[in-house]
Amino acid sequence: MGMRVLVVGSGGREHALVWKLAQSPRVEQLYAAPGNPGMAAQAECIDIKADDIDGLLDFARKTRIDLTVVGPEAPLVKGIVDAFRSAGLQIFGPTAAAARLEGSKVFAKNLFKKYSIPTARFEVFDDAAAARAYAATYTDQGLPVVIKADGLAAGKGVVVAADQAEAEGAITSIMQDKSFGASGDQVVVEECLVGQELSFFAISDGQSFVPLLSAQDHKRIFDGDQGPNTGGMGAYTNPPLYTAELHQRIVTEVIQPTIDAMRQEGCPYTGVLYAGLMITAEGPKVLEYNARFGDPETQVLMPMIKSDLITLLEGSARGDLAGVPVEIESGACVGVVLASGGYPASYQKGKVIEGLPDLAPETMVFHAGTALRDGLLVTDGGRVLAVVCRGSSIREAIDTVYREVAKISFEAMYYRRDIGRRALS
Repeated sequence: MGMRVLVVGSGGREHALVWKLAQSPRVEQLYAAPGNPGMAAQAECIDIKADDIDGLLDFARKTRIDLTVVGPEAPLVKGIVDAFRSAGLQIFGPTAAAARLEGSKVFAKNLFKKYSIPTARFEVFDDAAAARAYAATYTDQGLPVVIKADGLAAGKGVVVAADQAEAEGAITSIMQDKSFGASGDQVVVEECLVGQELSFFAISDGQSFVPLLSAQDHKRIFDGDQGPNTGGMGAYTNPPLYTAELHQRIVTEVIQPTIDAMRQEGCPYTGVLYAGLMITAEGPKVLEYNARFGDPETQVLMPMIKSDLITLLEGSARGDLAGVPVEIESGACVGVVLASGGYPASYQKGKVIEGLPDLAPETMVFHAGTALRDGLLVTDGGRVLAVVCRGSSIREAIDTVYREVAKISFEAMYYRRDIGRRALS
């Protein structure tokens, strides 16, 4: 009998996971909670919020779910894995203690220092005046400085301050104005690393791990990496700087020491380990860890994994990932996010989306912010869709995805026109 699998979440990342899991011959029934209209073609959407741990646990028990896959970080940090394991249910993801790698910048940075995992120089503060004084040791030299809220802040808790005025403004906002609530009780103040950013993904069972592949995200809203940060405007796999040598350094200097450190700290890390890295002149250094798959990186990672995803996720959840092979497709994959006009600031919802039936059969579209109104698909978020295409080369994938993007329209639709272009230079 096939497996019954529950995917927790409602965004483009979760749609990509559902899309990939639906291809497994081992999966008989897929559920998504709460899901979205894009997932409904492959999964039964259940009206339970992603952070309603009791509701999800009750559903999983009654439906006899064989494996639960958690997409977003909030339920992981809240302890959904602990709750499911206590109930004897199999779940993919880290415990609350292990999810502190993402949920607490202070925990992560202190771990890096203790176990000599390469990262930026930093200090931790619970006093705003002391944080301002330390920031000045950088800005007085004309150097930028990075201010990070300790806890989760929906991707908005990191400020790269160009001068002391910006640094003090960030510290005041986070620590005194409590822009992110208790997440700002402490801040990390650190040097601003120079280099190229890279996302690297591995799956761990607490002891061993399987490296997947790398990707580059495009965070800023405008072409040329200009304007404010967003949740991500597009991504592509395995950029040119990701060489075999760099892969080996990431695995041996970053991922393996982190898995070992977490085990030694008494909180073995299970699930996907997503390292946000800066590739500096000295080598890879950790900017941050995420305790879940990235968004929009997952949308370009899933089409590149040739292996049955359920085997990897189940191996991680059961603690027997060692020896599980992973096959990766050749070529490249590029994803372009279509956003509502005005995002990441204010934007309107309810705009009718047109053109999806005109796309080529091999084009993948992952829903992030959509809804059904009177039988019509409409916008329902800042990031609306991710259009994803594979190619034998990065150039072919870029050309193909932009041909497909041109077929889609909704009022005030916005997207970057340079996703993946840096790989061509």
